[in-house]
Amino acid sequence: MSKTINPKVVEILKTKSLVPTFDPSMKTLMRIVKFMKENPSEGKTQLALDTKLNYARLAKHIVWMEKKGLVESVIEDNKINISLTSTGIDFAKIISKIS
Repeated sequence: MSKTINPKVVEILKTKSLVPTFDPSMKTLMRIVKFMKENPSEGKTQLALDTKLNYARLAKHIVWMEKKGLVESVIEDNKINISLTSTGIDFAKIISKIS
């Protein structure tokens, strides 16, 4: 059974728009980066489960990370795949030293 992605979440990822006051949580960024480093190019659903984040919160952080050049997301066949960029891998190495 295929799960349909919430249109609101897809819109956040497609438009790459955030409210100007959005400040990402360092703790959340650390969780996302940790799991992305361990499981490259993972689907958004699995990443949400691994990080224990709801889709909307994860989407906002992913868009913020995309704007910074840390990740890239591709929507393909109603599935969102997210992977770290080379800059994101460097960021992951730095942030993993903090935690």
